[in-house]
Amino acid sequence: MRNIFENMQTKYNSVRPVTGVAGPKVFIETYGCQMNVNDSEVVLSVLQQHGWSLTEEISEADLIFINTCSIRDNAEQRIWGRLDVFKQMRKRRPSLIVGILGCMAERLKEELLSHTAVDIVAGPDSYRDLPMLLREFGAGSKQINVLLSHEETYADISPVRMDKNGVSAFISIMRGCNNMCTYCVVPYVRGAERSREPESIVREAKELFANGYREVTLLGQNVDSYHWVNPDNPTHTVNFAQLLELVALVNPLLRVRFSTSHPKDMEESVIYTMAMYPNICRHIHLPVQSGSNAMLSKMNRKYTREEYLSKVAKIKEVIPECSITTDIIAGFCGESEQDHQDTLSIMRMVGYDMAFMFQYSERPNTKAARHFPDDVPDEIKSARLNEIIELQQELSLAQNQKDLGKVFEVLVEGYSKKSKEELQGRSSQNKVCVFPAGNHKVGDYVKVRITSCTSATLKGVEVED
Repeated sequence: MRNIFENMQTKYNSVRPVTGVAGPKVFIETYGCQMNVNDSEVVLSVLQQHGWSLTEEISEADLIFINTCSIRDNAEQRIWGRLDVFKQMRKRRPSLIVGILGCMAERLKEELLSHTAVDIVAGPDSYRDLPMLLREFGAGSKQINVLLSHEETYADISPVRMDKNGVSAFISIMRGCNNMCTYCVVPYVRGAERSREPESIVREAKELFANGYREVTLLGQNVDSYHWVNPDNPTHTVNFAQLLELVALVNPLLRVRFSTSHPKDMEESVIYTMAMYPNICRHIHLPVQSGSNAMLSKMNRKYTREEYLSKVAKIKEVIPECSITTDIIAGFCGESEQDHQDTLSIMRMVGYDMAFMFQYSERPNTKAARHFPDDVPDEIKSARLNEIIELQQELSLAQNQKDLGKVFEVLVEGYSKKSKEELQGRSSQNKVCVFPAGNHKVGDYVKVRITSCTSATLKGVEVED
């Protein structure tokens, strides 16, 4: 095993992965949110600077890193299942190294390290130390580092982009969360909020544009609470609306998205900034979680149904063409039939374009787990979730039907799933559009007139300028 770690030194620094070269190879498997995707790109950047290259074939890997998610129990169960697979792989390849990264590593720590398939456990703020952990493991002992930071951890690292299309990329603008929603483990596994220096964010956006990327998504657990304070001059601050403008000004051909917003923190300044710049995408993901004030209070969401609807009304007033998507939890602790009906009614009132919908999954050590019984029977949770999904399919179709005959500028991301004769991309509203390929290529902007739709996809034809 030691020969893998010999003569490691800084060799590579690239926006795109280094593959197919001599030396040790890493396979990275990512679960969960967009933040985890970006974190995996940070991990690859760190490793490439120490001689590792990426492989997309797990059978070729000297090292496997699994970047994990703890938001729901089924996400963790998938990881335990993967570890059983790696245990079998280890029997055939004893030198194979396996590491667990991310939220599950932070939450379960020693339990993971005690698994026979696991050699390294590293939390979300310890990726700079991975080369050291690998060297120490090479010397003969399992390694763990799950210390959370109080500072922005990776501001000076340019992530190596692992996306397939080379058109869109994520930029992390802050880490952690202070909201303490009662159902959520994020504050426990990712720590307190800290905002990244705006200069480094703008630099990363410029670097991506120079390398052919045409869309960036600014990421944070709660982007609206982004607040950077200059350590040398505390009167110099940058809020999220100001940061959004700085990134939009990088180039008018660079689309800018952001995720995720918290309704309690979304200021009107963000909405007006979006309206000012055409390259800030007309899409806001605004998680509601429930339409019931009783549930919102128990979830510690810090807004009411009425306040949420007021934010939506302002968005629609200032940016009428803006799409709105959301997250919804079915069957939270103590949810009554009336609470569920309140959720269905707010869905109808907003008319969401799309939603991520889940039934409540109790997470250990959260406030909900400690103080509120998980008392909605599974069959009722499932029935309510199915009602929510069915309604959202109707709403998505109705919203897409409103787009028939309209012309959208679509950023081409690749071929459609069904045919090489068609391309697909997304509109500013984050809707998937499919149209005849013609002579266009990935990264082009194409004006498309919508001629038909499903609940998930718009179809159209190119419109000549």
